Amino acid sequence: MKLRSLRLLAFTVVTSTASLVGAEFFVAPTGSDAANGTLAAPFKTLERARDAARELRTKPGAASEKITLWLRGGTYPLARTFELNATDSGTSDSPFLITAYEKEEVRVTGGMPVPATSFTKVTDASLLRRLPEAARGHVLVADLRALGVQDFGRHQQFGHGLPVVPSSMELFWNDTPLALARYPNTGAILMGEVTEPGSMPRTGDYSNRPGRFKYTDPRHERWVNAPDVWFQGYFNHGYADDKIRVAKIDVAKKEISLAAPHLYALGSGQNYNAYVALNLLEELDEPGEWYVDATAGRLYLWAPGDLRTARIAVSILEQPLIAIENTSDCQLRDLIIETGRGLGIYLEGGTRNRITGCTIRNFGTMGIMFGQGARQTNPPAVDDYLGVGVPRDVGSYHSHIYHNTAWERNAGTNHVIEHCDIYNTGSGGILLGGGSKKNLTPGNNVVTDTRIHEFSRRNKMGASGVTLDGCGNRVVHCEIFDGDLQAIFSRGNDHIFEFNHIHHVARNSNDASGWYLGRDPSDQGNIVRNNFFHDVGRPDRKWTMGVYCDDATCGVLVEGNVFLNVASYGTVYSNGGSDIVVRNNIFIGGTGPAFQQKAMWWDFAIDSFDYYFGPKSIYRKRLTQAVDIYSPPYSTRYPHLKEWLDPMPDGKTFVGMYPSRNRFADNVIYKFEETVRLVGEHTQLEFGKNFLTSKDPGFVDAAAKNFSLKPDAAVYRELPGFKPIPFDQIGPRPRQN
Repeated sequence: MKLRSLRLLAFTVVTSTASLVGAEFFVAPTGSDAANGTLAAPFKTLERARDAARELRTKPGAASEKITLWLRGGTYPLARTFELNATDSGTSDSPFLITAYEKEEVRVTGGMPVPATSFTKVTDASLLRRLPEAARGHVLVADLRALGVQDFGRHQQFGHGLPVVPSSMELFWNDTPLALARYPNTGAILMGEVTEPGSMPRTGDYSNRPGRFKYTDPRHERWVNAPDVWFQGYFNHGYADDKIRVAKIDVAKKEISLAAPHLYALGSGQNYNAYVALNLLEELDEPGEWYVDATAGRLYLWAPGDLRTARIAVSILEQPLIAIENTSDCQLRDLIIETGRGLGIYLEGGTRNRITGCTIRNFGTMGIMFGQGARQTNPPAVDDYLGVGVPRDVGSYHSHIYHNTAWERNAGTNHVIEHCDIYNTGSGGILLGGGSKKNLTPGNNVVTDTRIHEFSRRNKMGASGVTLDGCGNRVVHCEIFDGDLQAIFSRGNDHIFEFNHIHHVARNSNDASGWYLGRDPSDQGNIVRNNFFHDVGRPDRKWTMGVYCDDATCGVLVEGNVFLNVASYGTVYSNGGSDIVVRNNIFIGGTGPAFQQKAMWWDFAIDSFDYYFGPKSIYRKRLTQAVDIYSPPYSTRYPHLKEWLDPMPDGKTFVGMYPSRNRFADNVIYKFEETVRLVGEHTQLEFGKNFLTSKDPGFVDAAAKNFSLKPDAAVYRELPGFKPIPFDQIGPRPRQN
């Protein structure tokens, strides 16, 4: 057993008829990188243990050795990204495992602790005058420069149509993000009259004219001399969030001048045209709020509890904490990965990597990202970006994939995220890719048994619990909740979404939903099955949906779902698409129709034929350039799609403008005032047999939200072919190991 004598090797050898069990290296916060990596003499850093594993792999006979890095309990601060590459790959039989030792609590962090002893009372008279009177005896200050912090980040504009950017410094108290000093503390300020809408970049107006509007709350007058004030809200449409710096507050005119234009120019008059004011020492007025003076390097805090027992940290690292690139058969298990201004985990390429039982939280952008993001190459465009793929950064992902719908981001194949908890992220939970939309080859990447929540602290539109693209990926047995817009934002083909529990999303926005797919008729073969949606949208917001098939989405099966108190505009909504099949679902107590089908080109898009179908239109680009609907695999998989761009006999319209082969059948509709709404001259829907009732159709315990059906439920008499929905299997399952 020659391998036993290798320098810096610390592993257990167990003989069997097949092979060695493998090598083990130990790491502890109290260790030393000059040690030998044993349990008794552990390394101190992840990098040193990884390098020891790499060194082992160079030894004769050890290239395929199973390797485990055991992390002892404690905190591992990262000043730079912890990187794994192809050199660190294991095999399907002998994976490279990085895991907590015997369930000890292991924290990998991109933050820095702020000791309680760093805080003192505020005594500067000028600063006390800026603070609200009630706060002056409570707000404390810490000198961050004295702790070694030099980079405080910076506030930047972000929102719909703009790149996802790292956060400025954020503050965390006992692993929970605290609120940057703001007004109001809850709710938002309604916009007043728009006096200058400003330029509209969405339509190609790049004259860079910021907008102006009247303020409705005299509190603004308190902020006239405050530096670096930002407003965040919905400045026109209810799906297009923005964070914009304030250039001027004019007290005489009661008018706000913004420093940059909004994507759609300014508009007001809707209950979602509202905003909050951020980054104001003048509004640090309750426990849990804070403010950083980046010029002076000082942190101001009204502590929400006892400083002496609190764990206080600020985010420092802008790069991903962990990057796994072109690596295969690597596993991260039972780690807490937390506190950064950007991404938690970035994974690109490779196959069969697994992230199991990890907590990923408190990040400025996303928790986990599979595949590349994008960098814009055609400024000043702010919507239909040209871009180039870049690693380790979300950036202009949303706009670039809108421009290039078949973009293959090198997300790898057969990766699994399982039994994780992902929360308190700024710009979405997970970005999942994989497979080829162009060739319809599956990526087989999976998110399963994972809870994703509080995932839109910063960005709203596009900041979904799970965003996915490519072909043939799955989101199953997850719970996704507490987000402002979509729980799931989908692009691509042949994805499966099943056994998910989705709730309390699309609550503070408009034109939003629990599940979304839109604007590309070639995105087909997607299945939404056996999920529980509840408390999605709000009755006072006009356009909220449960399952949203937007702008000619085609080929979606919605089957076996339970919808409770979902949406105002259609629990399931199809905006001009074909081959939408809605069957064997249970709809309970929605405030809008259970299903709405719209022929959009005879409604709001009646003057937009050229935009959608003209020679240089969005659909011609997506159906003939991004993919080719006239050649395999599209022509054989989706034969109806070959006719989509064909002109009709009238010489003005096209086949794709006429919804076809849509079906609504075998559904239970309980306590709905409206079952189906058809809008537009050429809507099409085959309305099969459904069971409409105001009486309990046979639930096991509706009061306890157990919507399993009793064996003798009336549903089975009224709809003899109704298939039982496995309601008890929905949501994350207990972990078995």
